[in-house]
Amino acid sequence: MYTSTFTFAKGDYDADFFALDDRIAAIARAIPGYLGEETWENAANGLISNVYYWDSMEALQQLMSHPAHREAKQAQAKWLRGYQVVIAEVVRTYGDGGIAHPLAETTPAH
Repeated sequence: MYTSTFTFAKGDYDADFFALDDRIAAIARAIPGYLGEETWENAANGLISNVYYWDSMEALQQLMSHPAHREAKQAQAKWLRGYQVVIAEVVRTYGDGGIAHPLAETTPAH
């Protein structure tokens, strides 16, 4: 399993941003191998992180190579004040079942 974490500083959003963002989200969710996502905001610095979970690197790469994703990457400076992407392999995941999580059912508890 893999995660792709997109951390960014909000800029000025317009209708084009929201339309493209919605389109990319729908494309991601339709890719076989998409497992779920979470969004976090850091109140101290205002940064937002979207964490997407994938069952394979191939599934993640399908999103990365999609024309809508490439379009957003090219236009990001119009809407964001900076971003960072981290791609990581999930080594283990576990919890007590008390909260919902995209990976809660994918690996046994340790």
